Amino acid sequence: MIAAPCSAQQLHWVRVDSAYGPLPTSVHVYRSTDSLGGFPSVAYYLSARLKDKSIQFTTATGQGKRFTPAEYFQLEQYPILVVNCTFFSFETNQNLNLVVKDGKLVSYSVPALRGTGRDSTLYYYPTRGAIGIDRRRRADVAWTFTDSSRHWPYAFEDGPVIAKGTDTLPTIYDLKDIEWKWWKMRTAVGGGPVLIYDGKIRITDREEQLFPNSNRNGEHDPRTAMGYTRDGQLIVLVVQGRTPGTAAGATLVAEAQILLGLGCYEALNLDGGGSSCMLVNGKETIKPSDREGERPVPAVFLIKRR
Repeated sequence: MIAAPCSAQQLHWVRVDSAYGPLPTSVHVYRSTDSLGGFPSVAYYLSARLKDKSIQFTTATGQGKRFTPAEYFQLEQYPILVVNCTFFSFETNQNLNLVVKDGKLVSYSVPALRGTGRDSTLYYYPTRGAIGIDRRRRADVAWTFTDSSRHWPYAFEDGPVIAKGTDTLPTIYDLKDIEWKWWKMRTAVGGGPVLIYDGKIRITDREEQLFPNSNRNGEHDPRTAMGYTRDGQLIVLVVQGRTPGTAAGATLVAEAQILLGLGCYEALNLDGGGSSCMLVNGKETIKPSDREGERPVPAVFLIKRR
């Protein structure tokens, strides 16, 4: 875990609703082209009021296939927001993080990861970060664990659990004696690592078994993240990257600092790199970094009009 300094990355944001309208009065889009850590940058974020019942927060999956965000925009009947979320396998198209739709787990987190070196005969049981919205439209970030025989994810609110063993399909009992609760979310998506928790930067990439060889202060990449504020705003952030001379991307620390600067009480990193893409009313915000354009992904987070 890293508890980074609580200084917030203060960018200058310009509201660009008119370029992406029409939008509900509770939804706004902002753009910044300020440099980030001395590097050129392009970033966007969307804010939406969680309690606005004229909009719906939901998810969509490809059910074994991958689609581009633009294809999801068509398939899901023109939602306000389409944004990538989970990590996934290119070989199987499988989501590697949980997805909850209408209160039902429709994708499960990867249950076990083979150890390396001295632990090559063991498996690590990762508890990955996720962000959810419950029936009362309250958001939460937690470290989670899923079991395909259970209706709800398990959630850990104090921190990620570090556990390992010999089972390739662990149960909650393999995580030993720990505090957990049923995470009864109406809508949720997983990713990782957690970036902000209880109002402070807390990056748990090592504990979540994510990016084990990365330098969280030095890896500039395209980023997607989601968080929420204490006053009930959902924040969806995308940072463009791998665009020479225009946008270098962000480190995990810089991403966390941006979200803290936007007032996020808790926030989560999602799949980035070539997957990072956010459409508002079908229009791209950042430019995707893959040469082919938008990358097909197996799941997206959506905001729809009711």
